Amino acid sequence: MMRHRELFLLIVVTCFAIAGYLIPISNPVLWNRMAGPGINSRFGFPLDDAWIHQTYARNLALHGEWAFVHGKPSGGSTSPLWSILLTPAHLVFREPYLWTYLLGGLSLLVLGIMGEVLFRRGENQAALGFPWMGLFLVGEWHMVWAALSGMETILLSLLVMIVFWFLSLEEKRWFLIGILIGVSVWVRPDGITLLGPAGLALLYDFFQDKIVGLRFFVKTAIFLLLGFLIIFMPYLVFNEVITGQWWPNTFYAKQAEYAVQRETNLLLRLFNLIALPNIGAGVLLIPGFLYGLVKGIRSRDFLWLAGTVWWLGYTLIYALRLPVTYQHGRYLMPAMPIYFVLGLMGSCQMLSALKRGRIQFVLENAWKAGIAGVWLGFYFFGINAYAVDVAIIETEMLRVAKWVAAELPPHSTIAAHDIGALGYFGEHDLIDLAGLISPEVIPFIRDESRLAQYLDEQKVEYLITFPNWYPELVKNRRIIFSSGGNISIQAGGENMCVFEW
Repeated sequence: MMRHRELFLLIVVTCFAIAGYLIPISNPVLWNRMAGPGINSRFGFPLDDAWIHQTYARNLALHGEWAFVHGKPSGGSTSPLWSILLTPAHLVFREPYLWTYLLGGLSLLVLGIMGEVLFRRGENQAALGFPWMGLFLVGEWHMVWAALSGMETILLSLLVMIVFWFLSLEEKRWFLIGILIGVSVWVRPDGITLLGPAGLALLYDFFQDKIVGLRFFVKTAIFLLLGFLIIFMPYLVFNEVITGQWWPNTFYAKQAEYAVQRETNLLLRLFNLIALPNIGAGVLLIPGFLYGLVKGIRSRDFLWLAGTVWWLGYTLIYALRLPVTYQHGRYLMPAMPIYFVLGLMGSCQMLSALKRGRIQFVLENAWKAGIAGVWLGFYFFGINAYAVDVAIIETEMLRVAKWVAAELPPHSTIAAHDIGALGYFGEHDLIDLAGLISPEVIPFIRDESRLAQYLDEQKVEYLITFPNWYPELVKNRRIIFSSGGNISIQAGGENMCVFEW
């Protein structure tokens, strides 16, 4: 277990890690030095989708309804539990930032704690006397970005780590494990993949004679499934009542929108996704991960077998169904901590296997210095990436949303691809070209001629999008407002425009 001073160190480093990302976007002097002028001094989120969660949370808090547009129930939130957890931001704080950052920061801290505890269950890690794994996680740039994204990503990362910790125990609480997996589905549908390692753990214990007798095996499996179904079945009913489908609209919409990505070679897609956690200090964990994996296979170590199978399986599912790498691989971020734990665990084992002497001393200290240097370097890289991401959302989506709220007639019918900020700052009737709250567009989500016909049928008055996203839809349309932001242009993008339909 961790000592109090180790826990205190993790808390301090987590606070500094969070502050390091928030200071540049709240301080105009630091912002201008880093990325140039173009954004007001304020907090923000790096994704428009974060405002979707905030809108659902606000309507739930103020009106007691599950709706993005007030009075129109919809299933546009991928994570019902995360949206529910955000409601205090609107009940107590009356603003979206403080509570959301606090929730993400706490999730990051507990992720570091649980990662350290799981790490110490491995061979040669228990006596290190310093929370290397915990510090790695709370300062790893992907994880800090996720914690401050306003999204559910960091919470799912935490639940994954907790489930693996329970599965690594000698005496497993199968019913509780099932409940945790069910809860993870409420965070993201991806959580259902945790049934895989849970099933492997069940079989592993059976063949290791930890579960004696077929009858007891069946009884244990029933406990696992019962705990899962108690939480999972209400989730299905919730979606069916809201949307008429078993899964949230996002489950279908994202796959349809990026179907063209699945036309590339599967191995290339898989490689691109596997590479994501290695953009940073993770790349120095590759030798240790491979060493530990070979050793784990030989010794039939459950954590290595189940952790590797789940991480690769999770990545393969995305390679098959949603092979996108944008926004720093945010869809794969929940699986990254397991790779980090195994990689650092294997690296320690590999260094410990070297013969004691000058070579071992040099290699060990060079590796530690390399890990620390790359980890810290990419932390600062992440600060810039996060600030630019926030700036783009602020100067494009939010600037347009506030102009629309102030200038367009109330209850105008507007079609848009990014609806988060539009829904939060305005009260217009929205047609969602991404299908999150308008699932009827999913069958023809990339067919611009059919979309144009649909917008005519819905008597749309305005279209809001980046021009290059829908070149046929915006062709010959009059622009009545352009964001004019320079950060998106500097990043190789364009300005969001409001078109008269």
